Amino acid sequence: MAADLKQTFGFEQVDTAERRRRIRDLFDAIAPRYDLMNDLMSFGIHRLWKRRFVRRVLAAARPATDTFVDLAGGTGDIARLLHAGGAQNVVVVDASAAMMRQGRAQPGTPRVLRWVAAEGERLPFADETLDVVTISFGLRNMSDPDAALREIHRVLKPGGRLFCLEFSQPAWWLKPFYDLYSFLVIPRLGAMVAGHPRAYRYLVESIRRFPGQKALTEKIGAAGFDDVSWRNLSFGIAAIHHARKGGAA
Repeated sequence: MAADLKQTFGFEQVDTAERRRRIRDLFDAIAPRYDLMNDLMSFGIHRLWKRRFVRRVLAAARPATDTFVDLAGGTGDIARLLHAGGAQNVVVVDASAAMMRQGRAQPGTPRVLRWVAAEGERLPFADETLDVVTISFGLRNMSDPDAALREIHRVLKPGGRLFCLEFSQPAWWLKPFYDLYSFLVIPRLGAMVAGHPRAYRYLVESIRRFPGQKALTEKIGAAGFDDVSWRNLSFGIAAIHHARKGGAA
């Protein structure tokens, strides 16, 4: 599987800038069916995860006054939930213009949402200007997740918060069944529904390669964050990581 991915995408053989371009092109290609595929792959469970994620974000923030950036925000599902929960100043940041076009065109998308095309490793915000950064199933697709975490730390105000929802390591008894479903079923869905089985093989492989709960906690701490914690969802298939930038709240 890994060899097939390398042959198909060549991510391991190119420099960082080229890898970013190829990942951006991948998401541009699957943008029209991205939300539908998420529903099919997860049987809709991803929507429950995201609602729980947003509830935790809003419980720790000041929705009326805080500035929220949803990094790798794609079609804006997290941003819409934040706004529905009372967040007044929400910015969607994503490297894929096609994903954001899909989000802006969806019925019910609030006109007050702002959309910015940018990469997580080079955020277009001044130092210490944001209150909350959220990232949902996007960190593992950064060409340099460590650099992205450092960028998030840079743009957050002292006391600002990072919330990361990402696939993780499921419980030992669940992992064999989860792996079988991921590698056999998801690429076939990608072929039938989205017309891009290779893209979904890459996405499954990116989940397998991404650090588990403890290792990601260590990465977030190494980027400068304090009070790093996580909470498992669905027996560890996904996890919410929460961290704070040191300094006054």
